[in-house]
Amino acid sequence: MTTPAATARVLSIALDETSDPPLRPLPAAVARLLAEVAAPPRLVAHLRAVHDVAGRIADWVGGRCPALVVDRDAVLFGAATHDIGKVLHPGELSGPGSRHEAAGRDLLLAHGVPDQLARFAGGHATWDAPGVGMEDLLVSLADKVWKNKRVPGLEDLVVAELARVGGRPVWEEFLALDAFLTDVGEDADRRLAWQAGHPVRG
Repeated sequence: MTTPAATARVLSIALDETSDPPLRPLPAAVARLLAEVAAPPRLVAHLRAVHDVAGRIADWVGGRCPALVVDRDAVLFGAATHDIGKVLHPGELSGPGSRHEAAGRDLLLAHGVPDQLARFAGGHATWDAPGVGMEDLLVSLADKVWKNKRVPGLEDLVVAELARVGGRPVWEEFLALDAFLTDVGEDADRRLAWQAGHPVRG
């Protein structure tokens, strides 16, 4: 059960302007959902940090390869909700575990979120599965690079799609993505510190 104070805290973390680091607010509908399910402050902060990075990645991909059709809104929603299952498995906020993945998808479905958007919560860790789309890859990439973690296999899949659609050589796309992600990674310490400033429990 949520209290007015807890709701206000979630909405503040999700929506209020930030300066160190500057982070775009979560979608209002996601913020309300996080308040409704009593998401812990640390989780809300994490989702906002990953959501911000996902927006930067989606914007970069759109500018780099306009011919590549990417559902930007789906990427942003997926990043904003990818770990929502940790509401039900709070131990995975500060430790390893994958139970939150299926739980998150089910939680979103139970709150009326369509499967094509709920899927990100269930599949953000399985970016190497067959049939994974570009939107899924970008959510997974944001979930890594927000803390400056580089995953070559994941990045190679993004590079391959950029090269296929854009018609440029793989090496050229690799260098461009690498430079962009290096730039995004420079703010990782600030994002990590901002997330750590919010308690694991409400």
